[in-house]
Amino acid sequence: MTVTFRQQGAMGVLTATGSLTASTADRFREEAFGHCAAHADLLCHVLDLSAVDFLDSSGLGALVALLKRVEKQGGQLRLAGLQKRVRIVLEITRAARVFDSFASVDEALAKLLD
Repeated sequence: MTVTFRQQGAMGVLTATGSLTASTADRFREEAFGHCAAHADLLCHVLDLSAVDFLDSSGLGALVALLKRVEKQGGQLRLAGLQKRVRIVLEITRAARVFDSFASVDEALAKLLD
């Protein structure tokens, strides 16, 4: 699991790669929180999950923790590029109601600008 960051205008894009599971959730939190802390001036973030092929309950917990952290700082978090297996987990657990998700990063960024 790796998380990279890039700034696009006044927004941050986090890109996660790999599986988000019990064995990688702590690393995801550490990297994602670190990027958000380093760019605390950016209040809008998109998490690109197009390269995440699997998500378990620990991974879901890490996503919720990131959402809470961003919102606590007064920001917004949007998910983008959900693969079918990840989307199913969010739907089954009803977490899809908590997260705004979009087909692509560009679509999520455009929505944040509205």
